[in-house]
Amino acid sequence: MNAEERRDFDVEAAKWDQNAGRVKLANDVADAIIRVINPGKELDVLDFGCGTGLVTLRLQPYVRSITGVDSSPGMLGMLEGKKTKLGLDNVHTQAVDFEKGGVVEGTYDLIISSMTLHHVPDTDALFRQWRNLLKPEGRICFADLDTEDGSFHSDNTGVCHFGFHRESLNKLLSECGFRNVLDITAATVVKDIDGIRRKEFPVFLIEGKR
Repeated sequence: MNAEERRDFDVEAAKWDQNAGRVKLANDVADAIIRVINPGKELDVLDFGCGTGLVTLRLQPYVRSITGVDSSPGMLGMLEGKKTKLGLDNVHTQAVDFEKGGVVEGTYDLIISSMTLHHVPDTDALFRQWRNLLKPEGRICFADLDTEDGSFHSDNTGVCHFGFHRESLNKLLSECGFRNVLDITAATVVKDIDGIRRKEFPVFLIEGKR
């Protein structure tokens, strides 16, 4: 894996939403979060690694506020553009580079994340920051890949983990102070690998409570 070379998401931001498979996965993950969490207007939500806001904006109508956090100014610019176009006053953004010691501001009832964890080197440190950002009884609900062989990404630039074992993540979350940790399969991504074979990649959704 090529974790040392970071992927330039600023360059990719403008065309990010043109990938139909990516949009479908975001919608599938958002639908799974809504089913599991049953969000309400009392919730202040953080979307960690929000990108252009595909999941952020799906959750927006259901909650009091939602803050999209990302390390890429280009991605956040796309989300800000959507927010302005739609006239949304309960969507906020923060530019935070967790890998460079950045810390998210605020406290939240719910933290969500989709397909971001495999780009984060230190998952233990991230989970501990998430716990510190949650209000009492706050919840996390995040999606990522089950363990795979590295073929999900074409070049694996910026990839720190080839997916995750759910049991290992559940154990780590418990060690970081989360309880009632549960996991489900949120989606399955089907990709053509090297133009030769089609392969299925399960995507899990893990929920836990502070």
